[in-house]
Amino acid sequence: MSDSAIGIFDSGLGGLTAVKELVKVLPNENIVYFGDTARVPYGSRSKRTIVRYAEQDATFLLSKGVKMIIAACGTVSSVATDLKNTLPVPFTGVVEPTAQAAVNATRNGTIGVIGTSATVNSCSYQKAILAKNKHLKVFQQDCPLFVSLVENSFIAEEDPIVQLVVERYLRVLKDQRIDTLILGCTHFPIIAKAIRNYLGSEVTLIDSGRETALYAAEVLRQQNLLRKDSSPGRCIYYVSDTVDDFKRTAQIFLGQSVMKDVYHTTL
Repeated sequence: MSDSAIGIFDSGLGGLTAVKELVKVLPNENIVYFGDTARVPYGSRSKRTIVRYAEQDATFLLSKGVKMIIAACGTVSSVATDLKNTLPVPFTGVVEPTAQAAVNATRNGTIGVIGTSATVNSCSYQKAILAKNKHLKVFQQDCPLFVSLVENSFIAEEDPIVQLVVERYLRVLKDQRIDTLILGCTHFPIIAKAIRNYLGSEVTLIDSGRETALYAAEVLRQQNLLRKDSSPGRCIYYVSDTVDDFKRTAQIFLGQSVMKDVYHTTL
């Protein structure tokens, strides 16, 4: 299976930040990405609905013969926790790798977590962090408007709207004197500069997409599933809604245009 692709799914576009990081870490790997753009967002859905969507997303990727599945969605990783037990290939969400990175990074033992409402309400990051070190302090804040800002191209660090929303959400975490912040949604790294400007350079930002890419690479190495071919890998993208909208917005997340290898599919 080593020549098979790595499968990544997300509720929409945010998971593309994980794709970007995975390409950096494993440039020779083929990737199949599925964005459920017809049903985004997942963050405001019920647990039952999120689990059903996640199962359908994973089933689609399995139909493409992938060798590993990554749920690059913080909401799915937090809510559909039993998904890994039902799959015939290695699986990871973003919670465990990211929580471990935060535990390793904190200096004063005070960690902040931001994500969608579903992610924060699940307390998934808090539970994962405290399971690794019960003496740490964890403060959470849901930031639903961050997703809307990114998907509508409000991403510039000097944009007053971005600055206002960042301050509104993160003031409570700043007051707690956190020294580490988990960006618990794959949309959030897009506005990391604005977040860093507000919190200060002494606060370490933990990118869930980056940490998950590093973890996935280690899993593939351990299971001897890395691609043997040294040629550059290929990324193929599938979306459940319009292809044109995806192509137009994907550049924000990937840092480059995507004009081919994008296909529409129905689950």
